[in-house]
Amino acid sequence: MSASTILVWGAGAIGGTVGAYLIRAGEPVVFVDRDPDHVAAINATGLSITGPIEEFRVRARAFLAKDLEGQFDTIFLCVKAHDTEAAAAALAPFLTADGCVVSLQNGLNELVIAAKVGEHRTVGAFINFGADYLSPGVIHYAGRGAVVVGEIDGRITQRAQRLHHLLKLFDDRAVLTPNIWGYLWSKLDYGALLIATALTNESIADCLASPRHRQLLIALGREVMAVAVAAGIKPESFNGFDPSAFLPGASEAELHASFDAMVAFNRRSAKSHSGIWRDLAVRKRRTEVAAQLAPVVEAGRRHGVATPLAARLITLIGDVEEGRRPQGDATLYALAMKRAAA
Repeated sequence: MSASTILVWGAGAIGGTVGAYLIRAGEPVVFVDRDPDHVAAINATGLSITGPIEEFRVRARAFLAKDLEGQFDTIFLCVKAHDTEAAAAALAPFLTADGCVVSLQNGLNELVIAAKVGEHRTVGAFINFGADYLSPGVIHYAGRGAVVVGEIDGRITQRAQRLHHLLKLFDDRAVLTPNIWGYLWSKLDYGALLIATALTNESIADCLASPRHRQLLIALGREVMAVAVAAGIKPESFNGFDPSAFLPGASEAELHASFDAMVAFNRRSAKSHSGIWRDLAVRKRRTEVAAQLAPVVEAGRRHGVATPLAARLITLIGDVEEGRRPQGDATLYALAMKRAAA
């Protein structure tokens, strides 16, 4: 395989969707995935994208990591946040000396990747489209959302421009930014809200819209945003999430307007529940919540910002994972009790 072939490491919801679009656009792409059945299905019959956006199938090549050979200039890393360290170590031998790893993930995984392959070979990205793995060889692409790429040092480089071009083949609204950390921290804040919705069985939109939950979710959003600001981040808006609404001095009207916009965005998607909810309720597996939110708690500690809700949210998700609590309003109410105690 040529070094110019794009390697997508993780052929699930995110990697499978982006990779399929790149293949359809004529780009050379190969996949690595840890699920032998998924790899076998892709090699046998191709990778199918289904859902309300488009329906199509592409012929593709997929490998288990142990069977992969060669080196690649561009690797899209598309695994769960808690698998990042192991995946980055595993892919490092396949990355060319002047190549790069692009994190199409949730969280601040660029920091973990850079520690494994070097900052100069790490590129940041932010994604907010909706997709789910359905079955071997089949991905459900449920709703368009923000797609952003940028160098972690803020420069606009030829490499970043090339990656922007590639991502525009997937979504023509993809953005090239000098402030990728601003997007990533905004996604952490928005992601915390989605994680909270996963404590219930309500859809994302219904939970965000509920007056019963609104003040708790506002408090959680303000907490994460306070950490971002203390860390010197300039947060960015996307898909209805307005970070300025969660800053001190913002009016109730601004907060509710942002929530209403987030509700409207999620009602347009065929993906009604978050990936975290799906991991808990459908796939019955460990979530990436701790890997996403622990860095927020740690940054809060460094900068003197209390994060009781974020810390409690990690604990409650762990309780659901281990079967100590059910998903439902009572579990979200347990987070509300932490707010009252704080």
